[in-house]
Amino acid sequence: MSRICELTGKRPITGNHVSHSNRKTKRRFLPNLHKKRFYIPEVDKWVTLKVSSTALRSINKMGVYTYLKKLEKKGINHGVEL
Repeated sequence: MSRICELTGKRPITGNHVSHSNRKTKRRFLPNLHKKRFYIPEVDKWVTLKVSSTALRSINKMGVYTYLKKLEKKGINHGVEL
């Protein structure tokens, strides 16, 4: 199961653990993902998506249908049949 947001495309990035003595070791910063089920009344369909908290906030503001339409207009493939 990949740790990639299906809508925004956020994925893990790498960085460093920095200790008190300033030693650096590699680490991963994981995105804050949630598996969420959305109902789209315009097409009368339930959709399960793995989304980041940023995408959830945007969906709460605009609605899931308009957010998916906006992504389609940008040319981003979200994998949901509308």
